[in-house]
Amino acid sequence: MSTLRQVLYGIALLCALALFVWGQQQRIAVAMQATALAQQDAKTAREDAARNLTNANTLQNTLNQERQAQSQLRSLHDQLRQGLTLREQQIEVLKRENTVLRDWAAQSLPDVARRLRERPALTGADVYRQWLSGRGAVPVAGDRAQQ
Repeated sequence: MSTLRQVLYGIALLCALALFVWGQQQRIAVAMQATALAQQDAKTAREDAARNLTNANTLQNTLNQERQAQSQLRSLHDQLRQGLTLREQQIEVLKRENTVLRDWAAQSLPDVARRLRERPALTGADVYRQWLSGRGAVPVAGDRAQQ
């Protein structure tokens, strides 16, 4: 082999080696960018997970508070129902014991009280306003002062 050929082979080998090193650097740069992007995605995912966990804990606490309030309302409802039952029983006992009370309870309601319990079938705001106005409306407080 001639010296020229050896030099050309050497230069070609150096060029191939330089091309190989450049290719590896490009692959490393792409891999580093992918790693940075993956780390950013992981960070975003962790932040989202933390935010979702906070929301879930808040919702769980709210749910527990609502369940507790509902339980308290049920308990209060049961107590009120029990008190109503006792009151009704007491009224029945009093009716049996007291003839005056029994006669009074058997009477029909006076007209004034009966009208208070009337509820006509109203089909709109105007009809309701007219119904209220037609029932002998109470005078305004300023009108009473003038009388």
